[in-house]
Amino acid sequence: MTTLIRTACLVLAAALLPAVTAQATSARATPNVVVIFIDDMGYADIGPFGCESYPTPHLDRMAAEGRVFTDFHAATAVCSASRAALMTGCYPSRVSIQGALSPGARHGLHPHETTIAEVCKSRGYATACFGKWHLGHLPEFLPTRQGFDEYFGLPYSNDMWPYPPGREDLEHGRRGNYPPLPLYKGERIVNVNLTPADQALLTTQYTERAVDFIDRHAGKQPFFLYVPHTMVHVPLYVSEKFAGKSGAGLYGDVVMELDWSVGEILAALERGGVGDDTLVVFTSDNGPWINFGEHAGSAGPLREGKGTMWEGGYREPCVMRWPARIPAGTRCDEFATTMDLLPTIAGMIGAELPERKIDGKDILPVMTGDAPSPHEVFYCYYDRQLRAVRDARWKLVLPHQYRTLAGRSGGKDGFPVEYEQSRAGLELYDLKNDVGETTNVAAEHPEIVARLQGHAEQARRELGDELTKRKGSNVRPSGRAARS
Repeated sequence: MTTLIRTACLVLAAALLPAVTAQATSARATPNVVVIFIDDMGYADIGPFGCESYPTPHLDRMAAEGRVFTDFHAATAVCSASRAALMTGCYPSRVSIQGALSPGARHGLHPHETTIAEVCKSRGYATACFGKWHLGHLPEFLPTRQGFDEYFGLPYSNDMWPYPPGREDLEHGRRGNYPPLPLYKGERIVNVNLTPADQALLTTQYTERAVDFIDRHAGKQPFFLYVPHTMVHVPLYVSEKFAGKSGAGLYGDVVMELDWSVGEILAALERGGVGDDTLVVFTSDNGPWINFGEHAGSAGPLREGKGTMWEGGYREPCVMRWPARIPAGTRCDEFATTMDLLPTIAGMIGAELPERKIDGKDILPVMTGDAPSPHEVFYCYYDRQLRAVRDARWKLVLPHQYRTLAGRSGGKDGFPVEYEQSRAGLELYDLKNDVGETTNVAAEHPEIVARLQGHAEQARRELGDELTKRKGSNVRPSGRAARS
């Protein structure tokens, strides 16, 4: 009888083994994903990238437990266009989202475009966006129409409100035709007129909602959490708990609060038992808005800042943590971009790629091992202008006009100074040995110039170029709202 029971148990265990194995495999194939996207952060603004003016202990921890990416880029150097690229895996020119959409814009990201959230939804993920959206503020363009189950935040930049720069103390100040700044929950406006005091609470409010979302889903349903912070875009605001804490002025206080937010998110993941199998990505939409001076970040060794396609405008600090897959305490110098997150996440979770053409590449081997960048070249577009083309080492700058402070200091106390206009010629830079783009070596390497010019021509054919009056053959329209 004992032998019979033992035999029956073995048969039952053998029958259940495939189901158990399948369940374990499924769990491993559905890592959670958190993308923390800062606004206007400079390359040298956090500890892992050399900042010593104020502490960023939670980002230091992320770097110690994950990987720092030194050659990681936003697709361009301005808000809406950069966010469109992150969400869709496409160059902004391909999806026709340029610049920074204003409160009067009647267009946004086309509903037919596939976002990271929609890719994750296809695999049963819960999705949420807490922060600045800036891909269309009209109902048909809000995050809840682009794959997100939950949304709380601003529809566009926090300076798009009636207060003039540096004069947020004015009770009835007016600037241009900007309406009051609204705060959304889902598709409903819950605060029709944000005040400076309200802005000081935003980082805390986004963080509280992110933590609550993790607490509700950890261990129960895989999730994609997108936290596009309003800060450090000017005007700068910080909660009382961090005001004056950094010893490095308001900018340092604001970055310290963002670092605290990272710590709260990591703690929630650990508390929920999903810390090891959650990919956390920390990066920014573009470089520092340098004409705001002490209210702007630092690009460190890089040239220029936001609004240019010099390296300071679009090369971003990036830290990724995923203990189950990413080696701890490592550094990657391979080229990668925010556009790569969509196809990489799709591959991680077994989701289909969008039917429409995308430009990002799967960089999981770069993230987890020593693989080279999958990008042959990268097109440096800014506002429909092809301004440069680069590969893993070389960057060919094409003739264009750009804004610069020309060595002058930026503004103080929230007041910006005016930019000057300068002009770039046909210039070649060796980014591996001259990341600051100081020495034009075009004359010494005519064959590299010619090769990258050929790639530039390919970009113009497909994506267009305002500088050479070209229209692209594979450009899709943005979404347009019907007139009411």
